[in-house]
Amino acid sequence: MTQPIQFYFWPTPNGWKISIALEEMSLPYEVTLININAGDQHDPAFRAVNPHGKMPAITDPDGPDDAPITIFESGAILQYLARKTGKFYGTTERERIEVDQWLHWQVAAVGPMAGQVHHFVKYAPFFDPPVINLYAQDRYVNETARLYGLMDKRLADYEFLAGDFYSIADMAAWGWCSLWEGQRQTIDDKPHFARWLNTMADRPAVQRGRALHAELRDGTPFDPKTMRQALFGAP
Repeated sequence: MTQPIQFYFWPTPNGWKISIALEEMSLPYEVTLININAGDQHDPAFRAVNPHGKMPAITDPDGPDDAPITIFESGAILQYLARKTGKFYGTTERERIEVDQWLHWQVAAVGPMAGQVHHFVKYAPFFDPPVINLYAQDRYVNETARLYGLMDKRLADYEFLAGDFYSIADMAAWGWCSLWEGQRQTIDDKPHFARWLNTMADRPAVQRGRALHAELRDGTPFDPKTMRQALFGAP
């Protein structure tokens, strides 16, 4: 019997990448919550799992050569799970290259740029004292808009990011993209991007992955000092 994967998780766009993949691939898993709002990511026990101190991470008891393996970084986890199951990674080398480059593009561009929007728009203005940097807000909002525009052009020609097949690249991108409203974006001028968002949201496994511990995203106001220290290591 396949042993469950230990999944270190908090309900954020980066966490959703893996919860969606685990659901899509029908892999058994158990969740260990890493409350990033409370600073669990800095705990030595979790740092032993991921020395970088970021979630998500996994420990697979049934790793290569029948030995357990621990993996951090969302892109690496997605590639590992896709290879493990033989799913959502294309069927030819050319398709796998397409998946890899759009997955890496998400990890290197969409996630960091949208994440900076969240930082400078949703968090920093509520620190004590407030940090309001209009240059940073404009810089990252505009760069996120450029990236979503690029996706719209790509999706005008293909159903999904890597081509006309669903892949881990789509799983990686959807979480951040689904929060476009809070990133001060518009999709009225991005019909293909909007179509893709809806297609993704209609997938039952995406819905299950997004719903995992969704109650923890209840919109409760955060304490600025605690949040700043937990998330960004600031005193």
